[in-house]
Amino acid sequence: MRLSKNLEHLKPSETLAISQAAQQKRATGEDVIDLSAGEPDFDTPRLVAEAGIRAIQQGKTHYPPNHGLLELRAAAARHFSLLSGGRPVNADNLVVSTGAKQSLFNAIFALFGPTDRVLIPAPYWVSYPQMVRFARAEPVVVPGAVEWSLKVGVEDLERARDSLTRGVILCSPCNPTGAVYTKAELRAIAEWARRHELWLIADEIYRRIHYGTGPAPSVLDLPDELLSQVVMVSGASKAYAMTGWRIGLALAPQPVAKAMAGLQSHTTSGASHMSQWAAVAAFGDDRLEQEVARMVDAFRARRDLVESYFRKHLPGVEFVDPVGAFYFFFRVDHLFSGDLTSAAKFCELLIDREGIALVPGDAFGDPRWVRLSYAASEASLQNALDRMGRFMAGA
Repeated sequence: MRLSKNLEHLKPSETLAISQAAQQKRATGEDVIDLSAGEPDFDTPRLVAEAGIRAIQQGKTHYPPNHGLLELRAAAARHFSLLSGGRPVNADNLVVSTGAKQSLFNAIFALFGPTDRVLIPAPYWVSYPQMVRFARAEPVVVPGAVEWSLKVGVEDLERARDSLTRGVILCSPCNPTGAVYTKAELRAIAEWARRHELWLIADEIYRRIHYGTGPAPSVLDLPDELLSQVVMVSGASKAYAMTGWRIGLALAPQPVAKAMAGLQSHTTSGASHMSQWAAVAAFGDDRLEQEVARMVDAFRARRDLVESYFRKHLPGVEFVDPVGAFYFFFRVDHLFSGDLTSAAKFCELLIDREGIALVPGDAFGDPRWVRLSYAASEASLQNALDRMGRFMAGA
């Protein structure tokens, strides 16, 4: 069967595929611990869920405004303002979408097209290159430095830049590594992008899950003059355990926000009406901050558990010290021999022999590494680590 050339580079999401495979094994009775999923294991906070229920009961089930409820955009604008020290954030520059994934797609499709080249630091989230290709642009992978938590600097980006380069996509806190760019590092990249008239798309969906002081540094912490060609993407999924509610947000200069909303009007239209009202509570009810803090504390304890295990039982295994998000990225290429020839094979053997589902770094642009999600209970994590340690000792 002949499909559209639009899909000639299409690869299904590896992270979703592995999570689904783990669920299928569980359904057949196999003992599988799934540490592949990129979502919190907590329930949506009660205040948020109740706001969604009220919206349904009040008949708020019709088509919503295409670019998002004013109430949600206003609550999100206030929220982002408070996170960045009270800097003004214009609700008119916010577009609500069906998840941060659509927000990213809208931004990429609105800004890039044929002959454009877009720089993507690696390791990267699996969908960035796919989205760039959908826009008929070319993704250019820029490897991060091992000694710098696999982050990139201006020098790395400049080496990859040419006359066709149109933009860069940056994720911080980073999926899959958990690395976080400092404010100084973000400023240097933003200044470089402005100097070369490039667009900077800042994926900050994990900003609230940060193990330093306060939220992770953001492009919104930078001076206004550096934001004229910046799109910041966020959403409700990670910090508020609302992955299934599908609410994403993009903050962009007015012409870009208008273009993104126009594109959305011909694809999905507005995000789920009742989900938006739930997100109004998430972003607008200050009581939710206690829930966010509780979840971050739990993630921090789990991160410490994983780090401690690796330092004690797997001391020769290199890993990125995670400062945010809920991922642990560790290196496995020192184990390659015999049947074990790649990170993908490592993950295949691990789930077959020990029932542990992880995601190979091949999905993120670096096949030397593996991603473990510690969005799971401490008991499940300890069980998984013990099994994985046994597997790696025998590899």
